[in-house]
This record gives sequence, C-alpha cells and structure tokens, in this order.
Amino acid sequence: MADKNLTCRDCGKTFVFTTGEQEFYQSRGLMNEPTRCPECRASKRQERSRGGYGGGGTREMFTVTCAACGKETQVPFQPRQDRPVYCSDCYSKTKPARR
Repeated sequence: MADKNLTCRDCGKTFVFTTGEQEFYQSRGLMNEPTRCPECRASKRQERSRGGYGGGGTREMFTVTCAACGKETQVPFQPRQDRPVYCSDCYSKTKPARR
C-alpha cells in the first residue's frame, strides 16, 4: 500500500491519504476513500456539532396563544389553523406518557 493524493470535493485542494489512514479505514470496514481534506472534514464536523439549523444560526420562532390556558408562548414551527398549539406546561399535561 502507498500514500495516495486525493482532491477535496469542497475546496479542491489536494491532500494525502496516508497508508496509515488507509489501514485505519480498512480495519473499520470503510470501503470509500475520504472525499474531503482534513480541514474541510473538521469544519463539517464542527458545523454538525453546533446543531443543524444553518450551521448554528437562530431558529425562527412563532408567537401563538395556548389552546388550553390562553397564555401567549413561542413555538419553533409554523402553526396550522386546524391543529391546537399548547404552551410547554399544557403540552406536558396532554401528551401521552413515554415508556
């Protein structure tokens, strides 16, 4: 086995896929070679760890009135007119218990 030069699909930079990395991939049963350079892989990993919403951006919240108690609250989804929306307190009282 010899070192391989690969091209990153994100930045286009050439990077070395060493024999040690190739052996590691084989030992884990990974058949595909990496498609991103180490820098882009680290960047992608950090982006995922921040949460999904556009790389850690803020989530749009919608102000609604709770269908049970009438209290104003905010929810992270666009409410539909045909479905009741509850504040967190009332929702925890109405949802089925988890096992």
